[in-house]
Amino acid sequence: MSEHGPTIAVALRDLGKRFGDVVAVDSVTLDIYEGEFLTLLGPSGSGKTTVLRMIAGFERPSSGSVELNGEDVTNIPASRRNVNTVFQDYALFPHMSVLDNVEYGLKVKKVPADERKRRAMEALESVRLGALGGRLPSQLSGGQRQRVALARALVNRPKVLLLDEPLGALDLKLREEMQLELKSIQKELGLTFIYVTHDQGEALSMSDRIAVFNAGRIEQVGSPREIYEHPTSTFVAGFVGVTNLFSGDLAARLVGRPGTFTLRPEHVEVLASSDTRGHDATVSGVQYLGPVSHVFCEVDGGGKVIASSASTSSTAVSIGQRVKIAWPADAAVEIT
Repeated sequence: MSEHGPTIAVALRDLGKRFGDVVAVDSVTLDIYEGEFLTLLGPSGSGKTTVLRMIAGFERPSSGSVELNGEDVTNIPASRRNVNTVFQDYALFPHMSVLDNVEYGLKVKKVPADERKRRAMEALESVRLGALGGRLPSQLSGGQRQRVALARALVNRPKVLLLDEPLGALDLKLREEMQLELKSIQKELGLTFIYVTHDQGEALSMSDRIAVFNAGRIEQVGSPREIYEHPTSTFVAGFVGVTNLFSGDLAARLVGRPGTFTLRPEHVEVLASSDTRGHDATVSGVQYLGPVSHVFCEVDGGGKVIASSASTSSTAVSIGQRVKIAWPADAAVEIT
């Protein structure tokens, strides 16, 4: 942190990438700060992985520039950039021990054997695998193999670590454990992490900031709370979590004024039809999701609203039932 605010680790300026007639990335400008966990979030084909590859040096931009720690590296090859990338497929050498896998990059760089081993052990300790250096990758769990891949990237002491859907191959429970693990390792080491995912829950739970991508552009950059509670476009509101979107006549009826609004289901209460509050509706469906259930309601006069509540309280609701739905006045957030 400098006296003028956080230090910029990576600066993207009007970054663009075309593949023939296809515009994959369209004028992306973004500052990524030293020591932050920034996630590039978006659907498949939104440009997030292409941006990561341009930061790494695997793709040459069609326009714009990439700066690392104040140096323009747009035309500098990947091997000379102080960044490392962790991919979804760990690409570990199956016949080599965990320690040898981590040492391999240093061996290629002709680092002396003693220093190689010391740095590889440090990297394994940093991902909490110090005791498993002698094992083969086949003797490890999926989460452990992912951490070996992380150690192999960390051993080069990069300023910036790029992670391309690194948890995509893991099952749900392991993914959730590794999310906590990765965030904890990142904070401990104080490294800049740039993380690509299409998984909104992953982005919300791990990131300091999220850049939401759509059709090659950034729609919004902000903290997880800002992105979720105050989306600045209908795309962000609809892509990050489940939401109700109202506009036109529906907004005038349900919110009381014209405009476009997002209303998160957890703010919607399903009440008895005799209640004096809210809007008359009929339950059209109930989706059980374990701890919570989504209740789908058809509003009288047209329009659908999803309510989300603890499953214990929504079990009494049945399809076809007449209800009232209500929410606090400030829960419907206008999208400008």
